[in-house]
Amino acid sequence: MRRLLSTISLALLCGTALASGAHAQDSVENEEKLKEQQAPKAERFAHSPVFQLGEIVVYGGSNGSSSDIGGQSVSQSTVTAADIHKTNRNTLDDALATTPGVEVSNTGGSRNERMIYVRGFDRWQVPLYIDGVRVYLPADNRLDYGRFLTPDLSEIQVQKGYASVLSGPGGMGGAINLVTRKPTKALEGELRTGVDLGNTGNLAAFTTAGWIGTKQENYYLQMSGSYRDSDGWFLPRGFDPVPVGAGGPVEGGGRRDFTQMKDWRLNFKAGYTPNDTDEYVVSYTKQQGSKGAPYSIYEPVRGITPTPLPTGMSYQRDWTWPVWDIGSLSFNSTTALGEASYVKSKVYYNTFDNVLSAYDNSFFEQQTQARSFDSYYKDHSAGFSLEGGTDLIEKNTLKTALHFRRDVHNERNDNAPDSADLHLLEPWQKTVQDTWSVAVEDTFHATDRLDLVGGVSYDRMSIGEAQEYKGGLVEYPHSGGDAFNWQMAAIYRQSDASEFHASVSSRTRFPTLFELYSTRFGSAIANPDLKPERATNYEVGWAGRPAETLKAGGSLFYSDLTDMIQSVSLGDVVQNQNVGDGHSYGAEIYGEWEALPVLTIGASYTYLKRHLDDPSRLNLKPVGTPEHSAYLYAEWIPYENLTISPNVALYSSRWSTDRLENNFFKVKGFALANVNVNYKLNPNFEFDFGVRNIFDTEYQLAYGFPEPGRTFYLNSAIRF
Repeated sequence: MRRLLSTISLALLCGTALASGAHAQDSVENEEKLKEQQAPKAERFAHSPVFQLGEIVVYGGSNGSSSDIGGQSVSQSTVTAADIHKTNRNTLDDALATTPGVEVSNTGGSRNERMIYVRGFDRWQVPLYIDGVRVYLPADNRLDYGRFLTPDLSEIQVQKGYASVLSGPGGMGGAINLVTRKPTKALEGELRTGVDLGNTGNLAAFTTAGWIGTKQENYYLQMSGSYRDSDGWFLPRGFDPVPVGAGGPVEGGGRRDFTQMKDWRLNFKAGYTPNDTDEYVVSYTKQQGSKGAPYSIYEPVRGITPTPLPTGMSYQRDWTWPVWDIGSLSFNSTTALGEASYVKSKVYYNTFDNVLSAYDNSFFEQQTQARSFDSYYKDHSAGFSLEGGTDLIEKNTLKTALHFRRDVHNERNDNAPDSADLHLLEPWQKTVQDTWSVAVEDTFHATDRLDLVGGVSYDRMSIGEAQEYKGGLVEYPHSGGDAFNWQMAAIYRQSDASEFHASVSSRTRFPTLFELYSTRFGSAIANPDLKPERATNYEVGWAGRPAETLKAGGSLFYSDLTDMIQSVSLGDVVQNQNVGDGHSYGAEIYGEWEALPVLTIGASYTYLKRHLDDPSRLNLKPVGTPEHSAYLYAEWIPYENLTISPNVALYSSRWSTDRLENNFFKVKGFALANVNVNYKLNPNFEFDFGVRNIFDTEYQLAYGFPEPGRTFYLNSAIRF
């Protein structure tokens, strides 16, 4: 059915485009054709209008806008819609994989979550936003970046190390912001559809996305959405099944078992623009997902591996995730107060519904054992932020912000639901957490070329309720804490084509409810006295254009980590404690050269060294990030409407761990070659054909969890 749907969709798009293409080509004037032919390479892919009110602006220069030299200002990188489409990167983790300073990994284990590290900082330390509204999972904030689709986005902003205190609490290691689109014409829209095929030629995934909007004199309306469905991807043809015990391998090759997934997202936006400076917007986003969880190829599986088990081994968990849903209703506004001041506001209500199902074995049919359950989360968050700014005196801009968020976590377990003897349906248990933040940031334009930025904030967290079921509802001791944050930056524009920056930022993040109270199914004890983690990040960097056809840049960075939350063994159980310290340092460089009018070559390289200290685990390793990574790419336009874009991603080895974080394994480095071919039939229609992992390389991001082999894709887009 999916293959039929994909084929019909592509055929309809191609037919529509061909019909409209002839008319479009006849009506386009020669002058417009010439303009399209001479457009810079980046503009030859579809432009995506940005919802500017949803952006996070870390630094505004003397002209009130961020620097665009090299695409960075105080360590900001931006992934555009064109970047996403021309490399067929349809999930958030994949879209950020080629960004300098960002590494993508996989948790492995029974959770099957895609991870993103920003200079070594993980999902707990780098907040995720959609249009400036934070996405936060109240229980544990275990975001699965593979659940966030990208085809309908306008851009993705990544802050590395330095995230403004005005953005709110938690920006210990940076920030990631997904920015949606905004209409600019009376009627405009786009529809994309595509298929991924495995190295066997069988369908691996179907993806479609689109948006439609209208911009009128005093208002605009828009709807966008994306959908992705997969029965699972395919392992490299060279995959050699690994025997486990007496039962043979747990993974035979071909389509990777239990990698099925389905995700969709819709976004509605209505904006009122009474004048050139003011804007008031109501947005609603709904996202739903479900996924399987593949097994490690090196460990036993119930229903596959018979007893007796190999010495020292235990069965893996039999988990699936039938529900992973997020909703967000928000109001954004900006109002000018005279010529020198403004006020912005955000008010939002977010929901998170999640179901984790554990079964008796890998057949996923019965839940009769004590280890089997359905775990339900039904969470919501409500909050607001206010930001105001003014030019009090000449050459000085003062900004303040106030943030509040209340997170409510509701959970219950339905234990052994198919057992007459063991079945137990727990009552709902509730935990309430309030977080406040007040921030001040000042920008002093010392000269026409030098800006000095300083910011401070005070964050406070408190737990109002903390219930747990232990034969009855019990109340944990309430937790709380506060933290003071500060940061400074200097930006020097040597010329219009050269900019230096230096910054230091000391930021914290509060522990999650999971870290404070989770018993991990009886293997841990709570610690409501946990303190915030802290990181002090230092950076110097440069970005510029040494020549008209060359842009380049780079940075050196160092982070000092204190009060890191680590699990400490207390005999038969563990407890989270602030016992960890560490540091990380590295460098990023990038460059892009327009070697010929029809050929552009670019590259980026990241060096990252991390060190963690834990007095209870002397062998602790920093997992998930390679020490060296590089990305090489080119864009060649052999004919007017044809663009060929090859690229190569290179990674050194990285550390991985098991689900209990007791053993560490080094997974070897790898190289991936990819290519995309884009053909524009006319300004309104284009299609892409490409190959990911051309050489069908076998590689792993987490020990025991091989990644996809060679994948072909065909996408088409029509716009009006």
